[in-house]
Amino acid sequence: MDRIRNERRGAVALLTLDRPKALNALDTATLEQLIARCAEVAADPTLRAVVLTGAGRAFAAGADIAEMRRLDALGAERFSQLGHAAMEAFESLSVPSIAAVHGYALGGGCELALACDWIYASTKARFGQPEVGLGLIPGFGGTSRLLRRVGSGWAKELVLGGQPIDAETAQRIGLANRLFAPEELVDAALAAGESIAAKGPLAVATAKRVMQESQDADVRVAHAIERTAFGWISASADRNEGMDAFLEKRDPEFRNA
Repeated sequence: MDRIRNERRGAVALLTLDRPKALNALDTATLEQLIARCAEVAADPTLRAVVLTGAGRAFAAGADIAEMRRLDALGAERFSQLGHAAMEAFESLSVPSIAAVHGYALGGGCELALACDWIYASTKARFGQPEVGLGLIPGFGGTSRLLRRVGSGWAKELVLGGQPIDAETAQRIGLANRLFAPEELVDAALAAGESIAAKGPLAVATAKRVMQESQDADVRVAHAIERTAFGWISASADRNEGMDAFLEKRDPEFRNA
């Protein structure tokens, strides 16, 4: 049974969590399919971006509590490991990923959105890490990714307080990049993906890699990583084509090489 639809929209993959009756709760089967869908995306050299959204009334209302309730401590740790693997599969994609969040993005759903490169949200979206209300803590990377996205103060309020926030607050604190009317959300995310597709794919992938490798590094190490990558990409055919096209006042024809 497919729990995640994979549709091609031009150069963009549209992945849709498809358990609407369960508000797209993340159970073992869904997490395993997330990893499989990321492998499909990674294996397609013609894709330039990914948009992730949810069917029905929610992006993802969290991990599947009914499944988690049956787990002992070792089973819970393994479930957390699977969740981390799914989030890391998204985070490590060479192409940019955009979460298109409508409705609830709570617990594991918020963590999944955080694993994407950026978040577009419906004006009706709600974000939160409510795990402490269940006697739990975030288990799919929320404690670390929230800190990096919104800073210590807001991350601690969301995780320790356990209360959700609305879309306007999410944008104000830097959790969501932009807000859209619900009916415009997915189209806006797809349009952003198509805009990325017009850029140099090798440059986009390299810039993403450099930022990810640099985010936890000393600034001098980060600068060294950037200098090396800048020199490497300057030897690419795409760099020559991009500069020639600019000087000749025409659209570039990038070849990912």
